[in-house]
Amino acid sequence: MKAMGKAKVYMTSDISPAGLMKIYSALAPKLPGKVAVKLHSGEPGNQNFLGPDFWKELIDFVGGTVTECNTAYDGGRNTTEKHLKTIAEHGWSKYFDVDLLDAEGPDTVLEIPSGKRIKKNYVGKNLENYDSLLVLSHFKGHPMGGYGGALKQLSIGIASSFGKAYIHGAGEPEKIWTADHNAFLESMADAALSVVDYFGGKAAYINVMKNMSVDCDCCAVAEDPCMSDIGILASLDPVAIDKACLDLVYASDDPGRDHLIERIESRNGILTVDAAEELGVGTKEYELIEL
Repeated sequence: MKAMGKAKVYMTSDISPAGLMKIYSALAPKLPGKVAVKLHSGEPGNQNFLGPDFWKELIDFVGGTVTECNTAYDGGRNTTEKHLKTIAEHGWSKYFDVDLLDAEGPDTVLEIPSGKRIKKNYVGKNLENYDSLLVLSHFKGHPMGGYGGALKQLSIGIASSFGKAYIHGAGEPEKIWTADHNAFLESMADAALSVVDYFGGKAAYINVMKNMSVDCDCCAVAEDPCMSDIGILASLDPVAIDKACLDLVYASDDPGRDHLIERIESRNGILTVDAAEELGVGTKEYELIEL
């Protein structure tokens, strides 16, 4: 199933809190009720993640609650106790209400009848407390997914600690690091579909193309950014916004783009976008509207 028509993707080169407000105003999403704001809290030691000062004006404007889930690997965010400590140290709880969605079990299980690889997605149970979703993504490379953007936030980001292992293992959590790679990428698309269906269109997506390293914000030791900042993009379609970001990287004449492209292509990152479109999560056909 494919989404019909072209999706609108807005873009500004003003990477600032004011730029965020400008692009959100242009997108004008309908986010009713209690808004879950999904972002990346940043692994301790990571120098590239976007902190609370950058997002504060927008999060305050939507009256959202910052939401996160525990990781499935050793580090500063794999237990509730450690993650809450990291969230405090990075300043999130100073500015915002923060909800660690899987702080306590049991997980909420979202069914995925049409999933290519997995038929269930395990998410933090506190997701049930929200009416709509604002996904704030730092677009960059990723050691396993090739790149990280809206689709990764929807899938791995909202999955519980167990759910992350389940997606990575394509339904076999014990194979978290050894599963077939393409099966993992398609499992991310399956999981993204379940969250999109859960919110029924009451969701919006912002990708910030800044500090673009080949590594994710989940890396305690990450490479420094390899190419110049590009801008902020916003859309109601998570497939379109990720595809637009990828296209902008490929279209760039920045000398560092080749390093990022090598990371994306060596991990077959586009497969997640292709699989998500096939599932009906969104469309790769978009109209880029520059502000």
